Amino acid sequence: MTRVPELRGNHLRLRELRAADHPVYERIMTSRLLTRYLGTDRLDAAQAHDAFAAVLAQPLARPRRRYTLAVCAPDGDTMLGTAGLLVEDYGSNAMLTSVVLLPGSPVKGHAHESGRLLMAYGFGALGLHRIWAGHRTDHEHMPPVMRAAGLRHEATLRQLFRTQGCWHDVTTYAALAPDWKRQATPEELTVLDTPATTGG
Repeated sequence: MTRVPELRGNHLRLRELRAADHPVYERIMTSRLLTRYLGTDRLDAAQAHDAFAAVLAQPLARPRRRYTLAVCAPDGDTMLGTAGLLVEDYGSNAMLTSVVLLPGSPVKGHAHESGRLLMAYGFGALGLHRIWAGHRTDHEHMPPVMRAAGLRHEATLRQLFRTQGCWHDVTTYAALAPDWKRQATPEELTVLDTPATTGG
């Protein structure tokens, strides 16, 4: 079993999902608004239940490739969103995925920090060299979020995925470990030095 330790930033913290997080996870994944820009269509309740079970099983995978974490306020334990990292099967690369924050939550406006904490963990404990992310080209609020996370613009991938009945172009960004580490905050440097935890 590989579990991610708590990752703490200035405005939010990340932790592994727990069974009690199911209602919030379902709320996110069944919402037309919150899944609008994700790479998959919104789920019905049964699909969300199955997806949540798969998320809870992620720490049991060997090797672990998927990391879906709960976003919480620094001083609270209630799940306020999700953030994920998908380690690719080749090289030392991973993709940031599924960063979603609930509207009106106290962590709203800090999505970039969840990405930065995952990148610090990826470049540190997971030994990754390159982490990339993308957003639909029509998601106009995302470029400054990507830049704030320390990601640099790379390319446009045409018709990368199909949701809501049509194909979508995706703008991609990436960061390399040596460059990103030089601009890490003190909190992120602490995460960079955090070892991965394993156990039965």
